[in-house]
Amino acid sequence: MSLDTQQLLEFDRKFIWHPYTSIENPLPVYPVESASGVRIRLMDGRELIDGMASWWSVIHGYSHPVLVQALQEQAARLCHVMFGGLTHEPAVDLARLLVDLTPAGLNRVFFCDSGSVAVEVAMKMAIQYWQSLGRPAKNRFLTVRSGYHGDTFHAMSVCDPVTGMHHIFAGNLPRYLFADRPQVGFHDQWDEADIASFAALIERHHDELSAVILEPIVQGAGGMRFYHPEYLRRVRTLCDHYDVLLIADEIATCFGRSGKLFACEHAGISPDIICLGKALTGGTMTLAAVLATEKIGEGISAGDPGVFMHGPTFMGNPLACRVAVASINLLLASDWQKRVLAIEQQLREGLSPCRDMAHVLDVRVLGAIGVVELQEPVRMERIQAAFVQRGVWVRPFGRLVYLMPPYCMEAADLALLTLALVEVVAEEGKT
Repeated sequence: MSLDTQQLLEFDRKFIWHPYTSIENPLPVYPVESASGVRIRLMDGRELIDGMASWWSVIHGYSHPVLVQALQEQAARLCHVMFGGLTHEPAVDLARLLVDLTPAGLNRVFFCDSGSVAVEVAMKMAIQYWQSLGRPAKNRFLTVRSGYHGDTFHAMSVCDPVTGMHHIFAGNLPRYLFADRPQVGFHDQWDEADIASFAALIERHHDELSAVILEPIVQGAGGMRFYHPEYLRRVRTLCDHYDVLLIADEIATCFGRSGKLFACEHAGISPDIICLGKALTGGTMTLAAVLATEKIGEGISAGDPGVFMHGPTFMGNPLACRVAVASINLLLASDWQKRVLAIEQQLREGLSPCRDMAHVLDVRVLGAIGVVELQEPVRMERIQAAFVQRGVWVRPFGRLVYLMPPYCMEAADLALLTLALVEVVAEEGKT
């Protein structure tokens, strides 16, 4: 039995938990009928220009015919098969692509279900690697403040303890090391003092550190900041010097979001382990991947129990792998760098009026990412409604009002999106 819009909303409100909401006092939700290109169509007929790319993943827009066709063809052939003891062409094709495209040396591929799980997998790899080498004391992690790495249990332990949204779990999480967040912005002049906190911690604790984990260049949900490439280069050098692995969490930045295919490319470095997600399938299916070096693969395999101890039920799902291959090839066949650069320039121009607003702390842009940071947190219910009334979908959090549009967004739609953001931010300062 189908429900009308009101019945759907009533059931949703009573029984369904949405991300970061109260089940007893939930925020309003907007029922979606369909989505195509850069527009989300609500059940009441309104259309919203999507400025979020569905949490940064739908880089080609919704219902792209190439991705839909890939799903349909794969569904008719093989929807799923266990990955234990079996393999299939979509997984092999995707692994070959990832090994070819990711920074040099990453040639061992592990498929998993989501970004948070990818971080869990990477952290387990690091711990098991040192365990296998007979150095079990190297079982802690170093990261930087203002980082965010996901909502699962071990991933929470390396999120910023204040801005990472998980402070209430602090007493139940492993206690790891946090260097001061990078202060020098992406476009600023490098200051050697910026690496001092990190350098002091890795020097003092390297004997107990399995890995450093950080988001290269772009810190996402922990603060939406863009730091200097030299910081990442120095981190790589220090990890090499002190024999500590480097995990790059590229879940939010992979496949072009920062203006490079992978954000590590801004610094010209290769991590020991990389986590990929979000845009991996063009936002069509849930899928993530962790790539490691041959050294890590051999190290884990050489020790007890001789196998990597992780194996999700839906690992290497053929539907997800097939659409990921289609999405990556679609991206590579396009002039995506030119398009992201055009979005960057338009975001910089379109958001610039916010710089003159007294209640705005900062405006920053990198690649297809535009951020307006306010002095005070937004009132979510009011600001969300204000965006919907203007025909756009923008989902702020905390003090951050930001845009990460699909790469296919045309200039006219992006102009409407930035105008709406400027108007709503201006209103936020009046009340």
